[in-house]
Order: sequence, then C-alpha cells, then structure tokens
Amino acid sequence: MPKVLEKAERRMGEKLLLKGERCSGPKCALVRRNYPPGAHGKKRKRGPSEYGSLLREKQKIRLIYGLDDKDVRRYSKEAAAKPGIFSSNFLQLLERRLDNVVFRLGFARSRREARHAVSYGHIILNDKTTTIPSVKLKKGDVVGIKEKTLKSSFFAELDVRLKKYETPKWLKLDKEKKTGALMSLPEADDAGITVDITKIKEFYSR
Repeated sequence: MPKVLEKAERRMGEKLLLKGERCSGPKCALVRRNYPPGAHGKKRKRGPSEYGSLLREKQKIRLIYGLDDKDVRRYSKEAAAKPGIFSSNFLQLLERRLDNVVFRLGFARSRREARHAVSYGHIILNDKTTTIPSVKLKKGDVVGIKEKTLKSSFFAELDVRLKKYETPKWLKLDKEKKTGALMSLPEADDAGITVDITKIKEFYSR
C-alpha cells in the first residue's frame, strides 16, 4: 500500500499528504522523484483533456479522504441536494466523517491510519465504541480513545505529537483526556486542501 500511495501522489503531481508526516519531509516520493510513475514518466508533458481535468479533481478527493468512487458520487449528490454552496456542503460532509475527525484531532498521523483506528475499535464516539469510519458527526459529539488501547503501539507517540498539535477551529481537543468535541460545523476553508470542488460537480453532471 505505501508504494501505491506514493505512485498516486506522483501521478497527480502534488503532495496529497496520504502518508501523514512522511509527506512533509525529504523522504516524500514526490520530492525524490518529481515526475509521473512508469517507464515514460519523465517524458509526459501533454496537459490533461477537459474530461481528464474533471477526473483528476475527483481522484484527488477520493485519494485524500480514502473514498471509493461510489462514495464520492453519493457525497456529491447529497451536497447538491442541500441548500447553499455546493463546495461548502461537499467538504462539510467529508470533514464530519468520524475517521477524518480522528485525524483532525491529531489522534492519527493520516486519514488512512485514522480509518484503521476506527475499524479496529480503538475509538469511542459519545462513550460508545464505533467501528464505522463514515459515521457523520454533529455539533456536540465527543470523540475519544479507549483507555485500554492508549498503551498500545498504535498510540505509542501520541503524547509527543499532541504537545505541538493545533486542532482546526471547529474542534476542541483535551490533550490530557485524549478527547475531542465538534464545536461547530466546518467551513470550506477549514479543509485546507487544493481541490477544485466545482469540477467534481461538473464530473457527475455530464
């Protein structure tokens, strides 16, 4: 899987932070080999077609949040049906996923790691074990880590990471208790990703 993620970033030509902290340092594949994967990667200079441009943005969202194509389509349809701006609605749906909130709270180094933490039963939501990464949080929901798993290797360096970590403004983190709460609904700018969300709407409107 690590090599697959590295190739995905190289194919997109930009850092998507799919592997957490590794993507921020010199070991990042895009730093070491800043060209698309494959035998002809260095020779590719032609830009994408209009369809390719739409597909690229959809794929970036899919990779960043660890979604299947059907998930992106479902969120796109749900965002389009809600009143307001599509891009804001769409990103709000993704940011409120439990696995993303676990990542945003600093409990995991990547969304992929956060998804594993939820699936393996390490995370509690409102004092109950939840193993569904796609659960959508609402204002006031509290996320924590099971006390018996805090000493596991999965969270071995958590205290060190949290000392320097700052959560987004829509979340509140208690670094001592290892709990976090959703204080308000996230806004589009809070996602902090470079994806043209309007192109995702265009992709599914073709």
